[in-house]
Amino acid sequence: MKVKNICCIGAGYVGGPTMAVIAQKNPDIKVTVVDINASRIAAWNHDDLEQLPIYEPGLDKVVAEARNRNLFFSTDVDAAIEAADMVFISVNTPTKTYGKGKGMAADLKYIELCARQIARVAKSDKIIVEKSTLPVRTAQAIKSILHNTGNGVKFQILSNPEFLAEGTAVADLMAPDRVLIGGEQTEDGFKAIQALVNIYATWVPQENILTTNLWSSELSKLTANAFLAQRVSSINALSELCEVTGADVNEVANAIGKDSRIGPKFLKASVGFGGSCFQKDILNLVYIAKSYGLDAVADYWEQVIIMNDHQKHRFASKIIQTLYNTISGKKIAFLGWAFKKDTNDTRESAAIYVADQLLEEQASIVVFDPKVTKQKMQSDLNYLNTRSEEDNAQYLTTVPEPYEACKDAHAIAILTEWDEFKTYDWQRIYDQMQKPAFVFDGRGILDQSQLKTIGFQVYVIGK
Repeated sequence: MKVKNICCIGAGYVGGPTMAVIAQKNPDIKVTVVDINASRIAAWNHDDLEQLPIYEPGLDKVVAEARNRNLFFSTDVDAAIEAADMVFISVNTPTKTYGKGKGMAADLKYIELCARQIARVAKSDKIIVEKSTLPVRTAQAIKSILHNTGNGVKFQILSNPEFLAEGTAVADLMAPDRVLIGGEQTEDGFKAIQALVNIYATWVPQENILTTNLWSSELSKLTANAFLAQRVSSINALSELCEVTGADVNEVANAIGKDSRIGPKFLKASVGFGGSCFQKDILNLVYIAKSYGLDAVADYWEQVIIMNDHQKHRFASKIIQTLYNTISGKKIAFLGWAFKKDTNDTRESAAIYVADQLLEEQASIVVFDPKVTKQKMQSDLNYLNTRSEEDNAQYLTTVPEPYEACKDAHAIAILTEWDEFKTYDWQRIYDQMQKPAFVFDGRGILDQSQLKTIGFQVYVIGK
């Protein structure tokens, strides 16, 4: 089957960049990205590419090449579904905040709404591709909805999980370690798998395209994120041990990373992992294991989350303790709010939880982040529902310039590893701060000895 028309439901962090690259690499395929959020679609269509709703290095160039050639962004969901041979579902699957599985299970209401909309609109056979991160056997639920519409349309469901790291999403799409496609092990299933393989094969080497059954594909996505998060929590657990024994966590990480069986990646001690996937996927894994009565498996993976939460709490407590056990009314400058550099995504960012704990102690927090808006920071805090929106707005403020954030501060906390933070005039910052001047480097990016020479009192995780 030759795919001529693709529809992607969801113009977020996965759908937008993925479809932009697919369109760029397949100029003969019309790709339409749809979303019910009109302002998001307007941003994707904005003439000024700096106004794109997602910041990813290189994304603007890809969009500029393909947009209005064979890449389109629209709010007309029904029309795009009806015209498509292949429909990608790339909507949000947040952790449930209500009912059974609250706090662990994935909330699949948006997935089900997509399936029902496809079932209602479709008048021709279609391949449905799961792009959202989903629990194992979600395809069965989608299949049940689609196959019971009674309108005679045939559907094939594929699982094609994304393995994008925010900040390097375009590079990850251009040269992926692997593309994973799972489908039914039937004649029609194999044809559907091949149709999607052909799309990726226009730029991805054949040996990097893996095909599996549906369930293996769905579980592989959760497992990949769980393993990566596990490494972060493991090195963070050891960072606390390093601090009390006199070891240096960076030296430990370097030593064990030289072992070819372990490797050096994801061994950077920090204030903790964030983002849309790690915590959500592990909680999903925990919930699935519990639902099958696999309590020991669930407890094992849940500990990764517990350790991550502990690291954020420990970092905030260190700030309070170092500032003489009182931070009420003291100005603390946050450099960074995004969960990692080169993205404006703040989901599950460590900064949110560290700020929340410091605000409980009535600190005055001033934040500078080069890509995150004031409105986003406030909404992140308000979502926690720990205090009134008025209090959040009063005690956490944002400024457009880093030196202003640090002026008269009692302490600076590095919460995101933006490269530009390393290049600042730290002597100038020191001169304008309250003394003693403290720096809490939650990402381990600054030159500790240089800061100490200037006069700073420096705390770095794991040292």
